[in-house]
Amino acid sequence: MSLRPHIIAPVPEETVRVACAAFPKGNPYLTLRDALGPLFQDEDFAAVFPMNGQPGLPPWRLALVTIMQFRENLADRQAAEAVRARIDGSICCVSN
Repeated sequence: MSLRPHIIAPVPEETVRVACAAFPKGNPYLTLRDALGPLFQDEDFAAVFPMNGQPGLPPWRLALVTIMQFRENLADRQAAEAVRARIDGSICCVSN
């Protein structure tokens, strides 16, 4: 797998609005995102990827999923479902 760094797109305003409406008292992942901004970027991981080959998944996204998985004591499938199904995890995994 190779890494082809991309600029991380900002979170759409409508997604932010829905997340804020869903969690009016806040949420740990949204608070983390607001306080720290993007934690990881593709360039942070470029040295561990070969130059050739099919592109891999963005490693910064996998790192954030791993943090969520550890924090909530989730199995691999549960963590994948949480990222797909939950807006708080989705926003944490998209750049602002």
